[in-house]
Amino acid sequence: MANRNVVTFHYTLRDPQGRLLDTSSGGQAISYLEGAGQIIDGLDEALRGVAAGVKQTVQVPAAKAYGEHDETQVQRVLKALLPVEGELKPGDQFRAGEDPFAPIVRVVSVEGDEVLLDANHPLAGLDLTFDVEVVSVREATEEELSHGHAHQGEGDGGCGSHDCGCKG
Repeated sequence: MANRNVVTFHYTLRDPQGRLLDTSSGGQAISYLEGAGQIIDGLDEALRGVAAGVKQTVQVPAAKAYGEHDETQVQRVLKALLPVEGELKPGDQFRAGEDPFAPIVRVVSVEGDEVLLDANHPLAGLDLTFDVEVVSVREATEEELSHGHAHQGEGDGGCGSHDCGCKG
């Protein structure tokens, strides 16, 4: 890949019915390293080459957002086998194991001693609309490229001065 940039932007995210799902408005802008998988593919692709100050609406199909809804990710499980205590109700979410990389699952329904769980991302299967304002674009540093993510602020001293988890 040629030069990769760090892009900083504000966004408002809406579902197919136009309902507000999330926004950075009034908060901190999001910074990411192009092509590093830090934001959904469709938005990353749409922001390539966009200059600071540009405002645009980006339509991202489900396949380039959080993927299509996968029925194989929906399963019935005995309550007794779950790593949670207490009463479960639809909408509850928890990590499906001790491993920090275990998937987060959502309770769809509770039926007797069984629970229907869904490991799909909550936005899987949805085409998304982002209203985006690009705040800044700059070339990524060698350190950012080697770490695979953007660092906050150009003069911040690298990973040692913030909690990015890098060993650099």
